[in-house]
Parts: sequence; C-alpha cells; structure tokens
Amino acid sequence: MAFKKTAATLAVTASLLSQAATAHAGELNLLTWEGYAPDASVKPFEAASGCKVTATYVGSNDDFAAKLAAGGGVYDIITPSLDTVPMMQLAGFTQPIDVAKVKDYDGIYPEFAKAEALVAKGRIWAVPMVWGSVSIIYRPDKVPAPDSIGVLFDPKYKGRISLWDDKSAIYWTARYLGYSNIFDLSDKQLDTIKAKLIEQKSLTRKYWTSAGELTELIANGEVYVSNAWTGLTSKEVNALKKGFSVAEVTPKERAEGWMDSMMLVTGSPNTECAYKFMSFMQSPAGQCGIAQSTGYFPVNPKAVGTCMDETTRQERKVGNIDFVKSLVMWQQPKRLDKYIEVWNAVKSAP
Repeated sequence: MAFKKTAATLAVTASLLSQAATAHAGELNLLTWEGYAPDASVKPFEAASGCKVTATYVGSNDDFAAKLAAGGGVYDIITPSLDTVPMMQLAGFTQPIDVAKVKDYDGIYPEFAKAEALVAKGRIWAVPMVWGSVSIIYRPDKVPAPDSIGVLFDPKYKGRISLWDDKSAIYWTARYLGYSNIFDLSDKQLDTIKAKLIEQKSLTRKYWTSAGELTELIANGEVYVSNAWTGLTSKEVNALKKGFSVAEVTPKERAEGWMDSMMLVTGSPNTECAYKFMSFMQSPAGQCGIAQSTGYFPVNPKAVGTCMDETTRQERKVGNIDFVKSLVMWQQPKRLDKYIEVWNAVKSAP
C-alpha cells in the first residue's frame, strides 16, 4: 500500500499557503470521529490556512445531537454519517452549505454529493468527506472464517464477542433475523430484535464505544470477534504485532455502508476556516491523509489519482460504485426515537 507525495499535492499546499499569507489567524473546532484529524493532515492545514484546529471525538452518531445541545457555539464543523445528517438539519443544529466555496466539490462521486440525505429545501447541507463499510473482524487463530452475522450470536464464543455500542446493533440483528426493512421495523419486529440482543448480551465481553477501545480489547486477547468499521481496527491491531493477526469479512447478510460528511454548525463564528477545511479535505492531501490514517475510502476519486498508487486505489474502492451498491447504506430510521429506546433498553437489561 502506498500513498505518494506528488507535485500536485505540493501545489495544493502551496496554494493554501499563499492564501494564508493575507488571512487572519482563526480557529476551527471539529466534532468528529477518531482518525479524522491526524497530525499528518491537520498540521499542514494549520500552517497553510492560519486556522488552529481543535478536535473533539465521538463514538456514536447519537453523540452529535447530545454534544451540540449541551455546548452551543463550541463547534464549527461536525462529521455525522449519512443517516444522521437529516436529523442535524431538521433540529436546526446546522446551516446550508455554499458549495461554491468548496474547492474541487465537483470531483466528489455524484452518488454521494447528491445523496437524498444531504439535500433539503433545495439546499445542500453536507459535504462528503470519507466512506466505508462495517464488517466482521475476527482472529483466524481463534475463530474459523465466519460467513454470517450469526457468529456474533454463537455461544461457542461467549465472553469473547464484542459489539459496537450503537443503535446499528438493531440493523445487524434485523439482517440476521432475515428482516429486509431494517430502517422501518414494526413494533413486533423490534420486540423480537430486543429479545435477541438481550439474549446476546450474556455472550458479550463489552460493547465498544470507539475504534481505539475495540483495538485494545482485541490486542489484549479479550475479544476474538466483533463488528467493526472496515479497515481501521484491523490496521491498528495488526500493526501492534502481538503474535496474531485479525482479518475482516463481509457476512452473507451483506455489510452496511456509511458515508461521513462535513456539516457547518449554525452560528459558527469561524466559517472562513470551515470552508478552507472543507476544501482541504477534497484535496490530494486531505483525501489521501484521511484514507491513510483510517483505512477508509475516499469520496473524491479525482483527488487521489496523484497520491495513491494503483494497488491502493483498488483496495480503497476508488471508482468502484458497484461496491457501494452492494452495501446496505445507512438511512435514518423512520422511527428514530423508537430505535434509540430499544437499544437503550438492551443496554440497561440485566
């Protein structure tokens, strides 16, 4: 796997530097995910833009609303997933995006830039940043290659299973039970799912709340199998060289897909820095930087042509829209409150 620092990448940085020469120093407060503000990307952006970046991290999409409601005016950009964008817009937490201010916006996959969740009232509310899937991660020395979500419900691995602390556990269980309407489940279906997850809870070592926590659980030998954000945890665990490796697999019930986007918080006093950041994240340095730090997939195929080699482009599904179509892409559940209620009931159950 190789990421290349090319003349084009340097040109983007030089362009930003020239803009920064006359810009006033500013600040930018991000509410985002692990791996989305690595020093390797943030430091060059700060130097080029004159904007000091401060990042606060979330472990679940449900954290965005809670933190925004509690900390008015603290954040400038949030990066929720596709299924959470509409709620942020409807709640008034975010404001429309002027895409004319986002350099290289037209290089983003149209399937993402024009996604229904990002458009409302004739305006664009979010700028795609990075995308990926959620797969099963496992230790091949402890668990034979699984082909189904059922491995997360197998008593054989009691105490060695983990699951993301997120309402998407409902999606996983719904697919395992054969439900196709996973974002519009009936009360009866949700009751069945709740019972199944409460049963599964006795098998679970811990619900993980961040990729770093899952990495520790696996690296310390506490967990053998879990669901995971494809690419990130496997990269981190295998880099530790603990004497074992982990692998990832797409279950026969299909993998979920997600896409995280940048949204501008209502009333942000730092919109100039915010738009500079959105533009930077569409550049070769931004797209290859986040792909390298996370293992996820770029949303702007034009940008990575100068900083990824061909092997890496294939691994990161660059131009592979058929792979996107093979995923169950996240949507906001029709009854979001009910889903959150069910998941909280599972977690509070003895």
